[in-house]
Amino acid sequence: MVSLIGSYECKADTKGRLMLPSALKKQLSKVLEDGFVLKRSVFQPCLELYPMQEWNKMMEGINKLNRFKKKNNDFIRRFTAGVKMVELDASGRLLIPKDLYVFAGISKEVVVASAVGILEIWDKDKYEKAIDDATGDFADLAEEVMGNTDIDELP
Repeated sequence: MVSLIGSYECKADTKGRLMLPSALKKQLSKVLEDGFVLKRSVFQPCLELYPMQEWNKMMEGINKLNRFKKKNNDFIRRFTAGVKMVELDASGRLLIPKDLYVFAGISKEVVVASAVGILEIWDKDKYEKAIDDATGDFADLAEEVMGNTDIDELP
């Protein structure tokens, strides 16, 4: 499992290419050769960049869903809508396909933020708004999600 740390501000050019910061490329060095999967986020107006091994783990779980249940088929279709395989080019840039670029509303200023084993790619203004909107609720959310777990029990 890849464990990524940090959030980084960078710029996208007019063709949708994003230069990943060197500190982030260093963290990804062991998985660069395998490539990545880029997809729409389920809950936020951002993109999710999965190292291939993380994507494969996700697909193992999704492949266990019973495809004879309409709800499962609908979920799979929507979860994988717009999914693209991507790689860094020789210059270390990530090309964001136009449809995903539009979905995330990316302008020139971008934030790439770690989310455990994946990266989220945000338009900077939308990222800052999402963080600001969540600030008041974070203490309650942290208590609800982590409050009943002893720190020794965490993986």
